[in-house]
Amino acid sequence: MTTELNALLPFILIGLVVLVVAVWLIAKANRKTIVIDDGSIKQDVLDEGAERARRNQALIDAAPAAVKPVAEPATAPAEPVPAPPLAPAPAPAPAPTPAAADDLARIKGVGPKLVALLGELGVTSYAQIAAWTDADVERIDAQLGRFAGRITRDQWIEQAKMLSAGDEAGFTERFGRNG
Repeated sequence: MTTELNALLPFILIGLVVLVVAVWLIAKANRKTIVIDDGSIKQDVLDEGAERARRNQALIDAAPAAVKPVAEPATAPAEPVPAPPLAPAPAPAPAPTPAAADDLARIKGVGPKLVALLGELGVTSYAQIAAWTDADVERIDAQLGRFAGRITRDQWIEQAKMLSAGDEAGFTERFGRNG
């Protein structure tokens, strides 16, 4: 076996040298830097975008455009200018949460984003959640977006019933400590 390996060793070495040269040529062909005859380096990638970058910087540095007011002719009769259209009234702010609002984040599976979302939907207490029917669960779940399915999966109603009843020991035993 060693005589066969010794006979093939020169071919293996030549193959490795050819492979290294091929990899070097491919890497050189894909290089983005061009070497010029005088020894300096011209990086074509930067030169392509250099003019564009200078133009953009000039736009950034320029002063904002001034708007000239249109002068009305002195001899023209004054015409009433139509009032600009009224902007739509802003959406009413969500109802403020009552001072007796419960800390819904204590329910497993309810984080700060869900607390805010539930607040927008008017849900602020454990008693409200504990009283949900299947129809309520479907209606609220449809409005939870990416949090859909959490109500049943995380057993919000069971947790809310225990928390609204003040059963801290039972809640901790069944669902663990939270908050």
